Amino acid sequence: MENIRNIAVIAHVDHGKTTIVDELLKQSGTFNEHQAVGERVMDSNDIERERGITILSKNTAIKYKGTKINIIDTPGHADFGGEVERVLKMVDGVLLLVDAQEGVMPQTKFVVKKALSLGLRPIVVVNKIDKPAGDPDKVVNEIFDLFVALDASDEQLEFPVIYAAGKNGYAKYHLDDENVDMQPLFETIISHVPAPSGKDENSLQLQVFTLDYDNYVGKIGIARIFNGKISKNQNVTLAKADGTKTNGRISKLIGFIGLDRMDINEAGTGDIVAIAGFEALDVGDSIVDPNNPIPLDPLHIEEPTLSVVFSVNDGPLAGTEGKHVTSNKIDERLRNEMKTNIAMKYENVGEGKFKVSGRGELQITILAENMRREGYEFLLGRPEVIVKEINGVKCEPFELLVIDAPDDCTGTVIEKLGRRKAEMTSMNPTGDGQTRLEFEIPARGLIGFRSQFLTDTRGEGVMNHSFLEFRPLSGSVEHRSNGALVSMENGVTLAYSLWNLQDRGVLFVDPQAKVYIGMIIGEHSRPNDLDVNPIKGKNLTNVRASGSDDAIKLVPPRKLSLERALEWIEEDELVEVTPTNIRVRKRYLDPTQRRRKAKENG
Repeated sequence: MENIRNIAVIAHVDHGKTTIVDELLKQSGTFNEHQAVGERVMDSNDIERERGITILSKNTAIKYKGTKINIIDTPGHADFGGEVERVLKMVDGVLLLVDAQEGVMPQTKFVVKKALSLGLRPIVVVNKIDKPAGDPDKVVNEIFDLFVALDASDEQLEFPVIYAAGKNGYAKYHLDDENVDMQPLFETIISHVPAPSGKDENSLQLQVFTLDYDNYVGKIGIARIFNGKISKNQNVTLAKADGTKTNGRISKLIGFIGLDRMDINEAGTGDIVAIAGFEALDVGDSIVDPNNPIPLDPLHIEEPTLSVVFSVNDGPLAGTEGKHVTSNKIDERLRNEMKTNIAMKYENVGEGKFKVSGRGELQITILAENMRREGYEFLLGRPEVIVKEINGVKCEPFELLVIDAPDDCTGTVIEKLGRRKAEMTSMNPTGDGQTRLEFEIPARGLIGFRSQFLTDTRGEGVMNHSFLEFRPLSGSVEHRSNGALVSMENGVTLAYSLWNLQDRGVLFVDPQAKVYIGMIIGEHSRPNDLDVNPIKGKNLTNVRASGSDDAIKLVPPRKLSLERALEWIEEDELVEVTPTNIRVRKRYLDPTQRRRKAKENG
């Protein structure tokens, strides 16, 4: 049996997980001398690279002194909590990374709680110790307090601590040691993480924890072998979560080393491999020996808390910018997404509308952003929370919201959140002119709050939230206080007319942008909607007079990203997403029809 260690790297967003994994890959000699290796090699997706966040959990393997270490890099964002939870079931230890300056953050708590409840013993890595404002000792005490608060066992409380600066490529046991390389971290992983339990001689037990898709071989399950051996072309039984069993054959067996995948003929207990051969494969399914089937416990997957309706673009500019515009194309693309993304659900509601549910706005906007880049064109409605009935009571999801804001802004933040039904649970000054506030808030109250929050804190505030639980519905939540500037003409905007309109509010469009009746071109400075004409030119005469021609000075428009647009819109508005533009429009373009609907809903 091969000497194996299985470990997951967990941390809050931007605490350096992917950078640490990079260094482990480089320093273990996994890459050949001639291989050119980029930065953050584990972030393979364009959006991951642009935003600097990990979205999909990915695995890699390194060889160090005769031991194979399987490492799984997990997302740090709460919207992808479902990914992290499954991964923790597949490993025997975790590397908990914490930023030496920021300390313990809400997502860290969320993931650590899951890891401790599974009995995993963490190795704590205090990363970014080269930051001038870092305080590693304070952070270690914070982590200890957190573990105690989460009911960690005595063994879990005796965690080893490694101090590291992933970017500079060194780790050390004590702060005053020399900065050399990552060896202390390798040694700690090998000595502290238990070897996989289970034996090669036992009957086969393998569990799938994430899915991939290949056009040639179909569904691929990435799985861990808990017992026994598996080989290519072996006859096996697939045991589903609902108890049904199917016999089949392993058509492809793939092993991992570094960033490469290679076909292998067999693998033993404790290893992480990819298998193909079953079209009905799902996350949490077990592959077992047909002669002695002992399935493993199915995995629990967190429920979605938010849904958004995707629909076919029916605006005047439909089909002029996108390649895939029909409902069949959108349906097919969403169905393919659901094959590998199990934290999301979708249903075809009819009339070219598809309801997609996920764990948060970020998860859904990233799917929309990927589709936009692939040439799709569609409309998105306002995100809505999923209401569940528990024991006859209607319940909605609540989130734990943690905010770091400058001391002089806390009053405004607390007041705004109070209107959104948030309850403050703690308030601690962090010492550097910042205060950390914790709230429990209905997920509805968070929709549309981020852009308001950034304005109130002058861009210095940081907010993070993670799912808490379902609780009984809490009254109505305050919505956007400003109306919209709605175009009453079809055509192309002119600088002259925009210049006249900019006193009315904040514009979203540049001169020479295409607009149509019912499209929103800006935010009104008052609470009501206002119909405006953005394409009106200047009346020209053949008389020249000095003094009557003012210089046109335009304020740069506020460019809406996909997230900001989704947060900004109200019930009667939609976001039009095309490969080249993101526009906001009214659900009913015709002004008369809009007024009639407003009266009906009165």
